[in-house]
Amino acid sequence: MSSRTISLSLPVPGSRVGWLATGLALGMLAAVLAGPLLSTRPILATDPTGANEHTIAVSGTGRIVLSPDTADLRIGVSSTAKTVKAARSAAATSMTAVIASLKNLGIADKDIQTTTLSLQPVYDYSLNTNPPRLTGYQLSNAVAVTVRDLGKLGDAIDNALAAGATSLDGVSFRVADQTAAEQQARQAAMDQAKAKAKTLADAAGVSISGVASISETVAPVPYPIYYGYGAAGAPSKDVQTPVQPGTTEVTVTVAVVYLIG
Repeated sequence: MSSRTISLSLPVPGSRVGWLATGLALGMLAAVLAGPLLSTRPILATDPTGANEHTIAVSGTGRIVLSPDTADLRIGVSSTAKTVKAARSAAATSMTAVIASLKNLGIADKDIQTTTLSLQPVYDYSLNTNPPRLTGYQLSNAVAVTVRDLGKLGDAIDNALAAGATSLDGVSFRVADQTAAEQQARQAAMDQAKAKAKTLADAAGVSISGVASISETVAPVPYPIYYGYGAAGAPSKDVQTPVQPGTTEVTVTVAVVYLIG
């Protein structure tokens, strides 16, 4: 661009009219100088050599069915008394007996973990008084128990209830180490995805030239069993609680984008 010289004579502002003339002249000068900057510019064209890659996106799922070897259950005690001290003492006595019954079966300390410890006031609302009448306190204590020998699971439930447990929230089964199962499920998922992509590519008359991306989701499927035991008491000791672990499933789903040509 060639250089330009613009000469502009500005009057000495001696009056209001002079100042207005000076401002107008400066505005015209700014417009002239900014003109090239405001002119329309061409849009750069996309490089024709960078063509988009052609792809096929598919998914695959692999499922491996296993027999569980571990069970998780939640057992709790609840005690209500007129004083905090009495409620705490009763709950502590019951939970100590429950934990002892579990340890007697060979369940290790690391597999017994306190999950709930709460104290709540108990009110009587029947008299419609405001505030309601305080009648006592309720202390609740619950533990999560991991049973690694499923042959002892029924005894763990029955012995804990007999020792004073007042709640059994449920039982869920799982496989402690599912690494090998995940690898098998992952391979099955990839085989399924590849088979889908090959079928689509053959039908379209193209070939698979590579893989653009892979993502996966692993989802173990536990099967919980819920029990209705509450403060009414434990089942009769002469009949063991039947527990069926059934099977569990490890599922791996992959999303694969294949390059085609």
